[in-house]
Amino acid sequence: MAQHKVPDTIEFAGDYDLSHIFLHTHKGDVIDIKNLVQELNIYESIYKNALTGSLVIVDAQNLIAKLEINGTERISFKLATPGAKGKLNIVDASESTGHPFHVYKISDRKQTSPGSFLYQIHFASREFMMNMRTKISQKYNGKSSASAFLMFLKLDSHKTLTYEPSGNTQKVVIPNMRPFDAINLLASKTVPERTNGVGYYFYETTKGFHFRSWENMVVSEGRNRRPVKQEFYYMPLNITDPDVGDRIEHEYKSVESYKFENTFHDVAANTIGGTYGHRVITYNLFNKSYQTDDYNYHESFGVTKHSEEG
Repeated sequence: MAQHKVPDTIEFAGDYDLSHIFLHTHKGDVIDIKNLVQELNIYESIYKNALTGSLVIVDAQNLIAKLEINGTERISFKLATPGAKGKLNIVDASESTGHPFHVYKISDRKQTSPGSFLYQIHFASREFMMNMRTKISQKYNGKSSASAFLMFLKLDSHKTLTYEPSGNTQKVVIPNMRPFDAINLLASKTVPERTNGVGYYFYETTKGFHFRSWENMVVSEGRNRRPVKQEFYYMPLNITDPDVGDRIEHEYKSVESYKFENTFHDVAANTIGGTYGHRVITYNLFNKSYQTDDYNYHESFGVTKHSEEG
């Protein structure tokens, strides 16, 4: 894990500030393991309910045996881009001002040389652990976004939940489910208040939790397109093009690799799946009523917000 030499100055794309990585053992010991870490990975996605990550450790001190590392420890650190200031620009997983991660697994242990071991320490946010230890058995009635917030409180989280107000109300009974599963169930049936989309995403980033629709990620207030934060290109990193101004900025915009999740267009499968048109009949068991909703792809495309321009 190479690190920059000039304080508050970015010397290359991917440069970072990381003064320490503390391992807090179940015995109360605090050990700086930064010199043993070969990789530090943090994963966040709109398809994942919690932050996860991993440390790749090269251990020549038999630390895993001496400290009796068993997957109940905590990891704390502060990670930032050189020169970055402010809470929003720093991944603060410190004990004093942030939210430390919790170790939940150790994997891929192997001996690389006499007296030296390589293994991975997997960690996740505190809410990830609380979710596995908590169950909800309760009835909720009201706005879906408000119900999701009440379910979120079951996690005893100290983080912020940012949510988009929903336009529908639901009566739902949660039968002994984990909070993440309950919120995901609610999210799949939630309709935004100001846009035409159906279905919410519940996910965590390094800045907190979010409960929002896809269209809310693309536009604000249901109509104004959100400004582009960053544009990326698939291009060579090491180039000698004289038209390139700031080489570091150029390298930050480079996509190292990508893949297409869907490489085909199957009209038959889409037709059977109801992509182009379908009718949904919703029956309400509580008031013995039903509602019929028709969908037409070509009629709805123009009033639905999309990530691309135009």
